[in-house]
Amino acid sequence: MTHLSEFRGVSRSKLGQEVAELGRLGLVESGGQAPSRGGRPSNIVSLSNEVRYAGIEIGATSIAAGLTNGYLEVLDFVEEDADVHDGPDVVLGRAIELVRKLAARHPASTLAGVGVGVPGPVSFRDGRLVGAPLPMPGWERFPIRDHLARELKLRVTVDNDVNTMALGEAHAGAARGTNDFMYVKLGTGVGSAIVANGLLYRGADGCAGEISHTRIVDLQSLCSCGRHGCLNAEFGGSALTRQAIVAAQSRESVVLARLLEQNGTLTPADVGAASAAGDPYATQMIRRGGRLVGQALANLINVLNPSRIVIGGGLLGLGPLLLAEIKSAALEASTPLATSELAIVQTALGDRAGVIGAAWLASETLIDALASPSETGISRTA
Repeated sequence: MTHLSEFRGVSRSKLGQEVAELGRLGLVESGGQAPSRGGRPSNIVSLSNEVRYAGIEIGATSIAAGLTNGYLEVLDFVEEDADVHDGPDVVLGRAIELVRKLAARHPASTLAGVGVGVPGPVSFRDGRLVGAPLPMPGWERFPIRDHLARELKLRVTVDNDVNTMALGEAHAGAARGTNDFMYVKLGTGVGSAIVANGLLYRGADGCAGEISHTRIVDLQSLCSCGRHGCLNAEFGGSALTRQAIVAAQSRESVVLARLLEQNGTLTPADVGAASAAGDPYATQMIRRGGRLVGQALANLINVLNPSRIVIGGGLLGLGPLLLAEIKSAALEASTPLATSELAIVQTALGDRAGVIGAAWLASETLIDALASPSETGISRTA
């Protein structure tokens, strides 16, 4: 109990109250007494084997949900295609079904809370999207947290999806043990999260780390935000698909032209396949995208001086060339001192990073709610 009191930064008596409340809720169990260190022996407390947290990761084109134990180890995981353009009622309805599906597979467990990551800036206090950078009809200020809490009858915490991915990597992935790092997601768009001194930095309005709208000098492509030259307009799943179709139609890329004729459309995966097949234009598209991301990151490296940058997202499937170009461009445009200890690495958790991070948020929210135990809202999954 003494070690836990020091870790939590509270008095031993206050910690005793918190642990007692957790025990009443069935979330921890006693393991007897620890060996005496000269004073009153401390109690050993461990997490209950029955406690579970649900993490939900909503992307622009997919939705994933996972069930973890109290130590945030993923016990069950499901993922499927989704489209944020269908609106919050449809997408969140599907998220609710996935959580219930997972819960039904573990009927003896205690579901203690739900964490959710969504694409775009989030008002963490209100649990809703604010100023979404992508066209997301119906999502702006929709009460995501309150809607899910009402349907699931559980405490729900909502954050930006890239923030939850960063938390997942910090807890169990490529940023474990790192206090100052960035997480960059290369998906439909490009997003990033900032962790400084061990704490997630959200900014005054929840939009810290919005690298997607960093302006790239001398580029004039129109972005979805209405401005010109944003990174999002030049690289990301949507931009790459658009560029690939133009290259195929103009026959600048012979392989992409053939794939377009065969499939009727193109995806970023087709660009990766064309590059792997030796198509020089597709290879140049990947090189260019990597360099644009690296240049945008250099600005943040010089300002924030992270010790690590973790790169994740579906576009990593384009192949190792993309990560190599990001590293090269970022290091080239950053100051030597800011990069002397910098490591730019690939995600260790893949598509589960966000689920783990969202579950971590749920667990933290529960601890913070101990001051109001009557509102904890825990229910059995049966």
